[in-house]
Amino acid sequence: MRFLFAVVLFAAASVASSMAADVKFVRVWPGWRDSESFERIAEYFTGKEDTGREVVLRTHPDQRAGFYFLVRVANSGAEISGAKFVLQVILPSIPEPKTLTFPAEIKARSNVFQLGLTGSDWPDKDIHPVAWKLELRSADDTVVTSEQSFLWALPE
Repeated sequence: MRFLFAVVLFAAASVASSMAADVKFVRVWPGWRDSESFERIAEYFTGKEDTGREVVLRTHPDQRAGFYFLVRVANSGAEISGAKFVLQVILPSIPEPKTLTFPAEIKARSNVFQLGLTGSDWPDKDIHPVAWKLELRSADDTVVTSEQSFLWALPE
């Protein structure tokens, strides 16, 4: 029985580590975006937001202006269904990290996501995060890949 448990545990760890090797953040760019920066010519004709090849996920979908994390994800493996981004942000006025979750489907190859903290989730365009950490987690909540700001890594 112990042997069977060890085999199952090893197989699960192997799958998780191979998944992590297949997926990585190429780059994470945090910054403020005004709502006008999302407007494209197609929107004038259709009345609907056209995000092109980017997947735009917002904390308040009806509000475009906010602080965004542009995330380029490289996936050399299979598509990951049921994934989620878990973003932790520390603001200058609040020392405790604010945690936000964005559901995502990670397709094979390259993916570009705009993770937006909009509306009441971001106080002002002149405020920048003190520190941040971004994780991509699989459906079973395993961390697939992560990235963090320099200040997040500093010891307390």
